[in-house]
Order: sequence, then C-alpha cells, then structure tokens
Amino acid sequence: MQIEKKDIRALSKDQLRDFFVANNDKAFRGNQVYEWLWSKGAHSFEDMTNVAKTTRSMLEENFVINHIKVDTMQRSSDGTVKNAVRLHDGLVVESVLIPTETRTTACVSSQVGCSLDCNFCATARLKRMRNLEPGEIYDQILAIDKESRLYHNHPLSNIVFMGMGEPLMNYNNVIKAIDMVTSPEGLGMSPKRIMLSTSGIPKMIKKMADDDVKFKLAVSLHSAIDEIRAKIMPFSKNFPLKDLREALEYWYRKTKSKISYEYVVWKGINDDKASVDALVKFCKYVPCKVNLIEYNPIDDGEFQQASEESILAYITALENIGVVVKVRRSRGKDIDAACGQLANKEADSV
Repeated sequence: MQIEKKDIRALSKDQLRDFFVANNDKAFRGNQVYEWLWSKGAHSFEDMTNVAKTTRSMLEENFVINHIKVDTMQRSSDGTVKNAVRLHDGLVVESVLIPTETRTTACVSSQVGCSLDCNFCATARLKRMRNLEPGEIYDQILAIDKESRLYHNHPLSNIVFMGMGEPLMNYNNVIKAIDMVTSPEGLGMSPKRIMLSTSGIPKMIKKMADDDVKFKLAVSLHSAIDEIRAKIMPFSKNFPLKDLREALEYWYRKTKSKISYEYVVWKGINDDKASVDALVKFCKYVPCKVNLIEYNPIDDGEFQQASEESILAYITALENIGVVVKVRRSRGKDIDAACGQLANKEADSV
C-alpha cells in the first residue's frame, strides 16, 4: 500500500534542518528549502534550482508540495479580480483582489464552505468540507500579490479574511498563515495591514486577545438586536450579544485596537429606527468604526438592499455620537459574485 506523502510545508524550519541532518546532509539545506517554499513560493521541488538534483529527488520521494492552482480568473472593468482556486484534492475556494487608486487588498478564504448558517450568505449554502491548511491560505495571498504586481504595478498592500469560511473556526491554521505572511521569511507584511473578519465567536475573540495578535478585528454584526440577528445568523443564538459585547470589551482592554463592525442594511429587516438605535447603543461599548455594506442579492428572496434613506439614517445617528462610518459599494459587479460577501468588500476596509 502506498503511503501518502506529507506536505513539506507542514514542517518548521528546524524540522527541515533536522530532516537533512538525519539524511546525512547539511543542516543549512533546510534553510534553503524553507526559503524556496515560503519566500519564493516554489510549486515543485524542481523549482529549487540551487538545490542539488539528488537532494531534490530525495525530497520528491518523501514529500509533496500541495500547492494551489488558480483554476479560473475573472477580471472586472473596475480592476477587481476573482480567482477560483483549486486545491490539491480537487476542492475549490475563492479569493478576490480588490484595487483602489492607492492600494490593493486580498480577500481570502479560510475554509472550503462554511459550518455557520448565515441566511444571507452564498457560502453558507455550501457544506463545510474542510479547513484550509496554512500553505493553502498563504498561496491565495501569494497569487494575489503576483496579480497585483502584474495588473496594478505594485505589491499587495492589505489582506482581509472575509472569504469563504469562518476564520475563527480554523484558528490555528489561520494564525500560522498570518505568521508566515508577516515573517521576513514570507511576505514581510505588517500585521496592521491584515484584518480578520469573524461572525462573532466570543471565546475565540478572547483567545486572540490573550494570544496578543497584532492584526485588526472586524465583526459581522448586521444587527444589535438579538432576535433580529438570530434570524439573519441563526448560529448566533448560541452567542448572544451580551457575550459578544463582553468579548469585544476584553479584546479592547488587552489590545487597545479599535473594532470594525461590518453591517448590511436590508429592506424590512434592520432598516427601522429600533435597529438604528440599538446599533448606536452597541457602538458606545467599545471604540469602533462601522462599515455599512451594499448588499449583492444572491436570489430574489427576503434579503434585499435597503433604501438610501435607511442608509442615511444609520450614518446620521452614528456620526452624531462620533463613530466613523463608511459605506462600502459593491465591486466587480460585471463578474460573477464571489461566494459569501467577498465582492462587497472595498479595499480600504483595513
């Protein structure tokens, strides 16, 4: 029976060095291979041109590189690029490059499908197949960095975890990917240019604070009234707003990092005065800003974009208490809408 080879990117640099020593080679060879895997983004062992052919053959015998492949790429007239990313086992996730005049943002996925049940989200209709590995998350970012350089003449400037899946339900792998993105041995990006968007899992928000993460936090809130939020996001019945509030207060005490609330206003759901007043009250608990998001309907069902008057009511009420509000207009409307709310995120969300 053939033994399945391990993805070499699951090994740390020290483990790679130990592997070479155990196979009668020099420890520094591990450094070389590690650089090829992460900094240079090698797709195969044959790419490692300064590594001896016999060494590359030994690596081929023992390991694989489960690299992603951009299966299809769609470019919008506004510069947005959507990638359908095929994984080594044939499953597909999506990532998006979102440009503005001054920056480019990678919107990346953390799971194949999603285990949550947000009724407005296309990804929630897909069964969660598995978590993405750190290398698969990193590869999405590396691919978008190359596209940013190719189409916009500058490197990737920001990253948002707002794609398929709930990042906090793949916590360890997401953190490992971010560690590599921010490492000088990876992309060397500042963690302040990275934002993780969660649907709001209190104990994991507290864990992030305890782990002293340096990236930014966004919460998909969509209502500050438990009953309405539970209709929009049924899983939130297990995470009432009082628990979320406590976790966010804990986050701010530990990190002193302002929170962003992602908030879609829907016609007949959360476009009334009671919803506005509830959000205003919720925003007083922790220093924050609010991103009001234009909604891309996924069907002709109950979730439809609210009127401009409703949006204006939110803006006025929030600005009256000193909260910064931005309205996110949908990007890439002339290409297929990305799963979840990927296409709805503008690049200055970090």
